[in-house]
Amino acid sequence: MSGQTMRGQAVNPYLPSWEYVPDGEPHLFEGRLYVFGSHDRFNGYAYCQNDYVCWSAPPENLSDWRYEGVIYHRTDDPRNADGDSCLYAPDVARGPDGRYYLYYVLDQEPVISVAVSDSPAGTYQFYGYVRDKEGRILGERPGDDPQFDPAVLIDGERIWLYSGYCGMYNPERSGPMVMELGRDMVTLAGEPKTLIPSAPYSQGTGFEGHGFFEASSMRKLNDRYYFIYSSEQKHELCYAVSKYPDRGFSYGGVIVSNCDAGIGSYKAPEFTTAYGGNNHGSLIEINGRLFIFYHRHTNGMNYCRQGCIEPVEMDGEGRIRQAELTTSGPNGGPLRGEGTYPAYLACNLFCRDVSLLTAPPGSWMDARFPKITQEGRDGDENPGYIANMRDGAVAGFKYFSCQGVREIAVSIRGRAEGVMEVLTALDGEPVGRIVLKRSNEWKTYRGEVQIPDGVQSLYFRYAGKGYVSLASFTLNP
Repeated sequence: MSGQTMRGQAVNPYLPSWEYVPDGEPHLFEGRLYVFGSHDRFNGYAYCQNDYVCWSAPPENLSDWRYEGVIYHRTDDPRNADGDSCLYAPDVARGPDGRYYLYYVLDQEPVISVAVSDSPAGTYQFYGYVRDKEGRILGERPGDDPQFDPAVLIDGERIWLYSGYCGMYNPERSGPMVMELGRDMVTLAGEPKTLIPSAPYSQGTGFEGHGFFEASSMRKLNDRYYFIYSSEQKHELCYAVSKYPDRGFSYGGVIVSNCDAGIGSYKAPEFTTAYGGNNHGSLIEINGRLFIFYHRHTNGMNYCRQGCIEPVEMDGEGRIRQAELTTSGPNGGPLRGEGTYPAYLACNLFCRDVSLLTAPPGSWMDARFPKITQEGRDGDENPGYIANMRDGAVAGFKYFSCQGVREIAVSIRGRAEGVMEVLTALDGEPVGRIVLKRSNEWKTYRGEVQIPDGVQSLYFRYAGKGYVSLASFTLNP
């Protein structure tokens, strides 16, 4: 990434391209924005294989992220001393005693574990398992549902815990659970009860087609409670709203889809322009603006997910408008229409074989679909790029404030025999074409363009034989 171009600009994904932190729960603690999430492994074979890490930023500058290090090892849990289980999506809350409590589940355990720290960025020490007043562990009592994706809300003197997973059309799970905790942050003060319906129980409720699947999160905004969750559609984060934290929720709508399904501003609403998959995140207000944190899928698989941020519009009645996928989401406005931008910032990536969900590893789709990937092994700080763009493949980047852009250069490699077309609208004519040639090394090719001045989208569409990888593009006067 060009340091000069990107200085002071915030982009999606908001963390470095070699970092894979999905399921992001953003919180403002002690004057900084902290994001807690699970931790995928590049080229991994399962979700959340790495230890928990934390990143933080000053709320006034979402381009200035600081790595806080590993805050909790999966072997820190007494039930996982051998490391066989993975750490699934966590949440963190500041307790009445001023300490910070980390709630999580292990993928092979039905219980909610809790760790504690004196500071938001840890390190956290194992504290215990959520249990009832008799000491029986939640999730292991007769009749308990297995716990999953815990979320916590501190609401004045009351502490609310949310949890649940409802597999598609599984009538054994009626919906997510809500329960109250005592001031020790680990003992139940009330028994779990269902908050909103899962798919089999959604008829006649207003949640039809958007029943609960997973990814519980709760926020209090303007004296209303917003329950954010992943619906039965999987790729979307929805919200339900109520005057109360534990009852009375009605369906609100979709906040974001990680394949942009439902967005009709630049395409047909049913057309998807990214490869979707499971989704998890939450809302947060930062300096008077509301943002949704979510994740995207990379590397052509489900297990390499990266965090993204989009601004959210809320009307005077508290209704949220679905956010569009962008490159510039956390920037608060369009990016500068000059300089070099890495290709992994693509918010749209698709080909002629449109797919709603990410191609499963090793499937027949792998050879056809472009993907965002990187060189090396997990943890190697190598920049990401787009691989395997074949005839008709499109990489989209939004938005840029353009002024006098008359040339675009692309850095590519591969067995290309064709052109890279540049468009400012998916249904428009190319505003420029760049002739490409075969190369086993990264090479730069240039072409004249006629980009209108103003805020623009940029789409790069490959037309030709063979395949091409895209590392970056440069906007020149």
